[in-house]
Amino acid sequence: MPETTPPPWHAAATADVIARLETAETGLSAAEARRRHLDAGPNRLPRPPKRSLFVRFLLQFRNILIYVLLAATAVTLAMGHLADAAVIFGVVLINALIGVIQEGKAEKALDAIRDLLSPAAAVRRDGSLVTVPAEELVPGDVVVLQSGDKVPADLRLFAIRDLRIDEALLTGESVPAEKRTDPVATDAPVGDRAGMAFSGTLVTSGQGRGVVTAIGKDTEIGRINAMLQEVQTLTTPLLRQVDQLAAWLSTAVVLLAAATFGFGILLRDYTAGEMFLAAVGLAVAAIPEGLPAIMTITLAFGVRHMARRQAIIRRLPAVETLGSVGVICSDKTGTLTRNEMTVKTVITINGMFDVGGSGYRPQGGFSRAGTDIEPHDFPQLTAITRASLLCNDAALTQENDDWRLTGDPTEGALLTLGMKAGFNPTREEERQPRTDVIPFESSHKYMATLHHDHAGGAVIYLKGAPERVLEMCSWQRDEGDDLPLDRGFWHEQLDLAAGRGQRLLAVAVRTADPELRELTPAMVDGGMSLLGIVGIIDPPREEAIAAVRRCRQAGITVKMITGDHAVTAAAIGREMGIGDGRRV
Repeated sequence: MPETTPPPWHAAATADVIARLETAETGLSAAEARRRHLDAGPNRLPRPPKRSLFVRFLLQFRNILIYVLLAATAVTLAMGHLADAAVIFGVVLINALIGVIQEGKAEKALDAIRDLLSPAAAVRRDGSLVTVPAEELVPGDVVVLQSGDKVPADLRLFAIRDLRIDEALLTGESVPAEKRTDPVATDAPVGDRAGMAFSGTLVTSGQGRGVVTAIGKDTEIGRINAMLQEVQTLTTPLLRQVDQLAAWLSTAVVLLAAATFGFGILLRDYTAGEMFLAAVGLAVAAIPEGLPAIMTITLAFGVRHMARRQAIIRRLPAVETLGSVGVICSDKTGTLTRNEMTVKTVITINGMFDVGGSGYRPQGGFSRAGTDIEPHDFPQLTAITRASLLCNDAALTQENDDWRLTGDPTEGALLTLGMKAGFNPTREEERQPRTDVIPFESSHKYMATLHHDHAGGAVIYLKGAPERVLEMCSWQRDEGDDLPLDRGFWHEQLDLAAGRGQRLLAVAVRTADPELRELTPAMVDGGMSLLGIVGIIDPPREEAIAAVRRCRQAGITVKMITGDHAVTAAAIGREMGIGDGRRV
């Protein structure tokens, strides 16, 4: 019987993966890991073949005009004009040196992709958990992941708990991917391979264990690295024009010199030696030896200006190509947007509130129907922002002017919302200490926390997917009073908010027995009171909006490329002034 090709790792059951890799959930032995390391090599991205400094220097002379100048240098030197020859050759040499220096700087910047790999990994060897350099990982190793870890290799997950991983560098999705252990379809794209953890991505929450299926160049990030090395080098419009000018000029100079030589000998009876010197002098004088220097200096100034704006220009002539651009295609997440989730809308029974500010900086006000308001004047808004802050596992820390998030980006957005409303996370946690928690899991789509205050009261806060939370609610809270839930009203509000391209979360509350100390799913599955709904989005960068506006004024069309839902992409596009809301 013909052999059947085994399914890819993401489509295979974890038991089959472990069997194929000849390992176990307890990991490899140290001796077996050393043997496999010798066979597989180090877990690092291969460096592309490097051209030596001398070769890069020689390649700077690969230009027709430079060839002509070198020929002019040789002829001028043969004629005994040492000063002229030195000037012409000096121009050519300076041009080459500037090109070599700039290319070297760009190569160092592009090498930074190799830093995406994790420097260390927690693995099970000989049944014990040890930390080893990521370069020593081999296929079959069992890696343990914790919140905050960078995934050190491509893994097939076989045990997880609330594991979510930020895969924006591979998929462009700003929301961390929820992980599972089930196999998926063979042709599933990278973003849908829920049972895999990919090298270079970041664990935002939860825990997990997985077996290494690929290292180094065989990982997804390694495949991208290989594709970058295969990018075809195109000739820029400027170089094409210079080559064309050099060809025409060289032809014209040769023809003119030949005509002058023939004219002097045939019609003026000069000797061949005299006319040769005259023709060569004419040819040297006609060549614009200052053109390469002027062009190189101009391009160098352009590259330096771009470098100040954090743009990497690998080769000098490429900076000129920007002047010929008619269409710019840009990634969305992290490029046009901040890759920082932000609450933009809060919906309560009293109406819809808009939230200002963006990112995790807790600055921004609240407005209603275009009028600025104070959140503490609206009890329902105060209640939902406090609940969002307390039913939360994220943390924000300030480093100079930057705010750093530890935890899930969605929870970071809710924490920032509470701080914008004037709540201090530390003080609120002291007022209502958490007693117990039901962590978020994709199976039940919510998170719930139990809190007790110092007056003997107890309360349960809950947040999660709106459709799930609405099933768990019997009431809606209106300024402290619980009224029967108006499901029609809330479904209408959900449709309106979804049309704005926002990710929605519902927040609910319930008064608990003061003696309660342990929270179970049965205690929240019914009888909750809905506080409201928050709409979250990855907001566009202010500087990106301004850049798009300037591009349009310059006649450049900007297109956004994203794997997001079409409604979300259209909403971001409208806000940035990109396109007309259509998917192309």
